[in-house]
Amino acid sequence: MTECRKEPVVTMGIDLAKNSMHVYGVDAQGRQVLSKKVSRGKLSAFMANRPPCLVAMEACGSAHHWARVFRDFGHEVRLIAPQFVKPFVKSNQNDAVDAEAICEAVQRPNMRFVAIKTVEQQDIQAIHRMRSLSVERRTAQVNQVRGRLLEYGIEIPQGRAALMRRLPEILEEAENGLSERFRAELNRLLEELRHLDEQVAHFDTQIQVIAQSDETAQRLMTIPGIGALIATALMAAIGEDVGLLRNGRALAAWLGLVPRQHSTGGRERLLGISKRGDVYLRQLIIHGARAVLRWVERKEDATSRWASALKSRRPTNVAVVAMANKIARMAFAVIRTGKPYDATLGALAKG
Repeated sequence: MTECRKEPVVTMGIDLAKNSMHVYGVDAQGRQVLSKKVSRGKLSAFMANRPPCLVAMEACGSAHHWARVFRDFGHEVRLIAPQFVKPFVKSNQNDAVDAEAICEAVQRPNMRFVAIKTVEQQDIQAIHRMRSLSVERRTAQVNQVRGRLLEYGIEIPQGRAALMRRLPEILEEAENGLSERFRAELNRLLEELRHLDEQVAHFDTQIQVIAQSDETAQRLMTIPGIGALIATALMAAIGEDVGLLRNGRALAAWLGLVPRQHSTGGRERLLGISKRGDVYLRQLIIHGARAVLRWVERKEDATSRWASALKSRRPTNVAVVAMANKIARMAFAVIRTGKPYDATLGALAKG
């Protein structure tokens, strides 16, 4: 441990890790007061005995847990995205240098912070992550089965539904040239696919239950293109506290749905979308926007008329991203105001 002065620690940066953490603290003038390595088991007691101060950490694994713990001890906690800490790292990287960089970054007046998640938000996010992994494994399994059968001259159309319909028939057909050994292994894969289907269905049920019991999720589901999956994912990502986002465009930018810029010398140059932020949530909203654009020609509300006109003059994918951007902005407005979306007005409902 290094205690440089007797002055109290005003700002503290903590570099989190699995087993050992490094704590770096400065006084009101920004001078180093503390630099110490603390084991994971002793970190909680160490912070409980410190006077309240500003504590900063990178938004990484276990950061939200520690943020809640430190906040209960009376500390003011800020989480920073790792890419915003990187510019403050001096010379070679190690735990002490990282902790100092975090402490330096949190003192910048225009620094952007990550909202601290509640336990409920982390529960919802965990369900989404587990569902996503099950879907990923199921897709990989489907592709493997189709590929293996093609090696034996048996072609199955793309899609899980087609495979689940044809595979039992292939296993029962005796004249297709498959050996008994390979049939047995295919049968095991079929059972595994059915198990994965059950897992995905279970997670879908849990998400529906959460959406039906949450008023904010219910209001979000009034927006075209947002169902239980997107509503709960938004709740897990930002919750009801949108104070760290200035407006709807900030949410769209956070999701990576705005153009990248490469402008210089007063000459503006806009590129493709930035694709920053939560890849999973952006993918869901893009799928929701694509579903909305399929039916806009049959509707007469303001949003549908705008989307239909955009669809007629711009490429499909450009229109989809623009619709996703609009959905994100409407979601921000719904969360901020607490009012549902009114399709007849193309805006938030009054009252």
